[in-house]
This record gives sequence, structure tokens and C-alpha cells, in this order.
Amino acid sequence: MALPDIRLRAGYLFLALMFAHIILISAQVNSRKGVPVLESVTFGLLSEVQRGTSSGLSIFQRIWNGYIGLRQVRAENDTLKRELSDAQVELQQQRALADRTRGLEQLLELRQRANLTTTGAEIIAAGATPEFRTVTIDKGTQDGLQRDMAIIAPAGVVGRVVVSSARNAKVQLLVDRNAAAGALIERSRAQGVAIGTGESRLRLEYVSEVADVAVGDAVVTSGIDGIYPKGFVIGSVVAVEKSGGAYRSITIEPSVDFTSLEEVLVVLTPTPAQDAGVGVARENGK
Repeated sequence: MALPDIRLRAGYLFLALMFAHIILISAQVNSRKGVPVLESVTFGLLSEVQRGTSSGLSIFQRIWNGYIGLRQVRAENDTLKRELSDAQVELQQQRALADRTRGLEQLLELRQRANLTTTGAEIIAAGATPEFRTVTIDKGTQDGLQRDMAIIAPAGVVGRVVVSSARNAKVQLLVDRNAAAGALIERSRAQGVAIGTGESRLRLEYVSEVADVAVGDAVVTSGIDGIYPKGFVIGSVVAVEKSGGAYRSITIEPSVDFTSLEEVLVVLTPTPAQDAGVGVARENGK
């Protein structure tokens, strides 16, 4: 065996003996408080270990409690969010019901005021092309509907029935480019024909050169077409252009918002055509 290995082992043995000797002395020697030094040192070391362990457990417990509390808060937040969403949906349903109720009340009021035989109908579909402005309602021939019956709403004239089946009917809106209605200026009683443009407004044509027409005038049905009862609102004049003494262009803003229609009234009472030569309500070209 090499000499360095023997010296190394001897050094380790010497250190072990010294450490054992110190421990024996510490066990026999008392501190100033009368406690053996070994016991005092051992207690101190164990106390520090216990302190560290207790501190670590305390920190872990606080972290765990915080985690549990956070999960509870998140669960409560999720519950509150669901309740808020349910409340918002319910509020929207109540608003929709209130709007529908108001609409039905207005239809009922119009029905009573008009002194006409009518039936209520709901719009269930709209035309697919902007050129031909039509809607479909949930009433048909089994409900007494016929071609050319007038359709009205609380705001004014909507259009006329052009095609009907047993349970449904197609309505040509007054803004359709093939639609027209006898009209007159409510203030001056000047007569003309309100013609659809396929867009959001109407034109008032065939007005006498000497007629009094001004922006803001209300335009109502004249009844000369035999379709629309007399006196129902069509809209109001928003633009008047004259060329010389003749009217070149008169534009009408319809009183009905055709984009938000939901319920309408079908006038079942026939409207006798007044003296106007020929009817002015034109056929749908389709």
C-alpha cells in the first residue's frame, strides 16, 4: 500500500477520534446554566431545524389557503357571470316582448280608428333582391286575402297583396319600383301619383303645374286607385324641383320604416275606385 494512502487514512482516523473526544467532553462539561454542552448544542440545532420546518409549513399553508381562496373567488365570479348573462338575456326577451306588445297595441288602435275590416298579419320573410321590394306575411286566401288588398301599418301605407296562397301572401311594398298609389298633398289637396323607386324614397309624379307643393307637406292616399283607402299617410315631401313652370321632381320620404316592419294590417274592406280614368297601382313585373 502506498505511503500517501496510509497517511490519508491516519488523518481521517485522527479527526474522527478528535471529534469523538469533543463529543465526550461536551457530554460531561456543563454550561453556565447547568446544562451539558452537548445537549445545549444539540437542542439549538434541533430548534433551528424545527423553526425552519415550521416556517416552511406556515408559508405552504398560506399559499395553499390563498390557492383555495382564489379557486373559490373564481368559482363565484363564474357564477356571477352566468347569472349576469341570464339576466341580460331575460332583459332582452322582456324588451322584445314589450316592443311587440306596443306594436300590437298600435295595430289595434289603428284598426279601431280606421273603421275598416282588417286582419293582422306577421311578416315572416323578405324579398331576396333589392330591385323588387317584397315581403311575405303569414296570412293567405283561407284568411280572406285576395290580390290587390291594401297593407297598412300604424305609421302609414305599406303596400298591396300581389300573390297569395292558402296560408301566406306576398306583399309588394310601396317603395318597389313597380309600385304606385294615388296620392294627394294634404295641405293643398293637390293630386298626383306616388311611385316607388326600388330604393328608400318615392317620387310624386303627374302633379299639376299650378299645384301648391312645398317641402314638409304631408302626402296621403287619394283613394283613386281602388286599392288604398283614402286618407292614409304615405310620407312627406323632402325635395321639390321645378323646371320653368312645371314640376320636374318631387321626392317623398315614406312614413313607414320598411326595414323594421314586423306586424301589419290587411284591409279586407274593398276600396271603390274613384274617378281617375285608370288605376295607378302598377303590376309587379315578375
